[in-house]
Amino acid sequence: MGEMVSMLILWVVVIGLMWFLLMRPQKKEQKRVQAMLASMEVGDTALTTSGFYGVIIDITDDDVIVEFGNNKNCRIPMQKAAIAQIEKPSAE
Repeated sequence: MGEMVSMLILWVVVIGLMWFLLMRPQKKEQKRVQAMLASMEVGDTALTTSGFYGVIIDITDDDVIVEFGNNKNCRIPMQKAAIAQIEKPSAE
């Protein structure tokens, strides 16, 4: 009986340790990404997951329209999940 209880305690400790080392950082990263996407504004520079830099010109609930390069005709709608990083314009 004592061996069974100690084995159960060992498994609980192992599962707790696995959650702490694996799941917790993932949740923290998800919260950081959600906060970044929530702070997105028109005029911010966005880096997409494919490596392109563009300027956000319109934001809807699930999508954004990003303008790439100096060509004003290159406007591409994309999902917010495709944005990897946001850079706020510097006030100079």
